[in-house]
Amino acid sequence: MADFSKPNVPRFSVDVYQNAYLPEGGRAVDAIVTVTATGGGALTAPHPYAPVDGPSAAVVLMVDCSGSMDHPPAKMRNAREATAAAVDALRDGVRFAVIGGTHVATEVYPGGGRLAVAGATTRAQAKLALRRLSAGGGTAIGTWLHRADRLLASADVAIRHGILLTDGRNEHESPEALRAALEMCAGRFTCDARGVGTDWEVKEVTGVASALLGTADIVADPAGLAADFTRMMEKAMGKAVADVSLRLWTPAGTTVTFVKQVAPAVEDLTGRRTEAGPRTGDYPTGSWGGESRDYHVRVEVPPAHIGQEMLAARVSLVVPRPGDSPLPGASGSGAGTVRDPGAQGLIRAVWTDDLAASTSIDPQVAHYTGQAELAQAIRQGIELRKAGDFDGATARLGRAVQLAGASGNADTAKLLAKVVDVVDAATGTVRLKAKVAEADEMTLETRSTKTVRVKK
Repeated sequence: MADFSKPNVPRFSVDVYQNAYLPEGGRAVDAIVTVTATGGGALTAPHPYAPVDGPSAAVVLMVDCSGSMDHPPAKMRNAREATAAAVDALRDGVRFAVIGGTHVATEVYPGGGRLAVAGATTRAQAKLALRRLSAGGGTAIGTWLHRADRLLASADVAIRHGILLTDGRNEHESPEALRAALEMCAGRFTCDARGVGTDWEVKEVTGVASALLGTADIVADPAGLAADFTRMMEKAMGKAVADVSLRLWTPAGTTVTFVKQVAPAVEDLTGRRTEAGPRTGDYPTGSWGGESRDYHVRVEVPPAHIGQEMLAARVSLVVPRPGDSPLPGASGSGAGTVRDPGAQGLIRAVWTDDLAASTSIDPQVAHYTGQAELAQAIRQGIELRKAGDFDGATARLGRAVQLAGASGNADTAKLLAKVVDVVDAATGTVRLKAKVAEADEMTLETRSTKTVRVKK
């Protein structure tokens, strides 16, 4: 069994960046909390089939096999090849299964409600089974997730993960059914979602990833699927601990306004809080390897007089013990046996009559406030463009160009330049392009929440 003394199990640290000074009567306190896990990113073996001392894990691949996957026929072939590449990237000993998704969920391999154990023989068998995948039928993503959940719940493992590929809209079940499936699966496994081509719905794919604390992206050219699936699986194999929660304690009279992940992507965690004791709440962050993420925490404190000081919030982490697996049906820090690794940060409030101190915005807070606004401006701009409000779209996308340039988010700036002609990035002066490739608009929308970090 792995333990925290081994190099491939992350050690967590918490750092807080803020301007603690408030004017007399000031109440809003903002802080950026950086959580860093070190020592957990070297879990992938030197070659794909070698066993390593990583955590126990299970992965289910959900491959869209609806009729639209046959248009063009190369799409289904690329999906088979991508799934085979992902199977090749599995560590020896990892449990896995493949589901073919249509209006029903079919267990392609190994079948019988079981998971296979990755090894040379099972990889070969799985890739042979993938040859039988063919396109036909509808799309009901919720049924795929339910089947994946049942398979993953059958394994007594530390890491449970899904990879979902779709090329079309979820037309064969209601939005309510998909939402119910996501609510049931949240906290039970994480899931990366990919849309291939341009006939799928961005909000559906990003909604799956958001609810299940995974990543979402577009693969506009099906020829790129294999490389993308390999990267996804390698990242999944680098996860060392699941169900990590950010724990926030606040004193009496203080309320939490929001808790948002702001790097590497914007994700609002406020509504996912679970109570963990008096004035204490846990916010799920999913699985971790060796990595660092930033969170924006805003609390509202009782007003006070000049010279007073208080602890506005205490941030800590709750991490499952190595080797423990969450109980089926449990989620977040309440899943299985958990420990507090001791990493914590303090958010303070100090009231001052120094105008310069109380009006200064911490660079971290300013940067990520801009990144959150950037994501919102892109989403609003695209929605207005689709609705035919071209003046409104121009204004919002112009603001997005301005924010992307000011924050150094070069990748987003490049994506914006495919949708608008930039006249002056500094002022956000743009013109909507007369013709925009659907893939370019979908890529911008799908990747709108990706952020760049600011140097500490």
